[in-house]
Amino acid sequence: MDRGSKPAVLVTGGAGYIGAHTCKALAERGYTPVTFDNLSTGFREAVRWGPLAHGDIRNRAALAEAIDAHGVTAVIHFAGLIEVGRSTTRPDLFWDVNVAGTTALLSVMRERGVGRLVFSSSAAVYGQAGRGALETIAEEAPKAPASPYGDTKLAAEWMIAAQCRAYGLSAVALRYFNAAGADPCGLIGEAHEPETHLIPLAIAAALGSGKPLTVFGRDFDTPDGTCLRDYIHVSDLAAAHVAALRADLAPGEFDAINVGAGQGRSVLDVVATVGRAVGRSVPYAVGARRDGDPASLVADPARARARLGWSAASSSLDQIVADALRWEAAPAYGVGPRAQIVEKRRPVIAA
Repeated sequence: MDRGSKPAVLVTGGAGYIGAHTCKALAERGYTPVTFDNLSTGFREAVRWGPLAHGDIRNRAALAEAIDAHGVTAVIHFAGLIEVGRSTTRPDLFWDVNVAGTTALLSVMRERGVGRLVFSSSAAVYGQAGRGALETIAEEAPKAPASPYGDTKLAAEWMIAAQCRAYGLSAVALRYFNAAGADPCGLIGEAHEPETHLIPLAIAAALGSGKPLTVFGRDFDTPDGTCLRDYIHVSDLAAAHVAALRADLAPGEFDAINVGAGQGRSVLDVVATVGRAVGRSVPYAVGARRDGDPASLVADPARARARLGWSAASSSLDQIVADALRWEAAPAYGVGPRAQIVEKRRPVIAA
């Protein structure tokens, strides 16, 4: 087949939230993104910038077929399970999908001579060990995951690093913090079911389409007593993946790099920002802390600037919330009762 002159990149999990935004960023920068997804949580409607290869990340034959059919030269690996709470009740499933799936991918990449990988890792690898409550996190910080999900991300990193040393693969693991927002194009956005992320839950609460928000803990060692998190616009995060794909790495080299804005915003900061954007207060109640919740997770993004030439450009909390709210007004897929209520109140949405 004629694949043209655009290099093809296999994007596992490319029908998901971050994966779809990364496919768009790849297409805008001259690549052909090939989405590999089983559509268990992703959306076919999110695959807009390249072909879809339907398959499970643990299926080596399906991976090999997709790589061969499209002439893939590199892989960006998102496919996996992400729900931290569920990982505590089904750790076996998380290890099977996140670790065994990565093993299968690495094996097929080696067989097919694909030598570059960008891996979707997480700040969950750090846990809470070895730092003060308000200290930013550098890549050298101790690793002490507080959940099986974090365990699987760290184990996958170790396995990828070993593959680099043994077989000459070059790879970057991006440890990102709190992805949020939506692409202003309106074609892709966040559509998790059930939704567990703070910003869409706060928007739903403010609009009356969801339950009042629960703030988990008001007694943390932070300025307002609520958790601090580093929110990164999903479009900035997508750009970081393209930068990692293009990074100057020698054969056999592995690097792990934080991707964050470098600024902590509290739960109550989010509540206030959503209230301003919607034009009404976010109803909320204070609940007990959740087990394993650190007071603060804020990136030190210095290595991303130095190694990737990347820094967050669109990650102010106001911008993130405005783009998330615009998506909630007219979601292109994953439409439910929340979207119908938002439509009735369209005039209150910030431009």
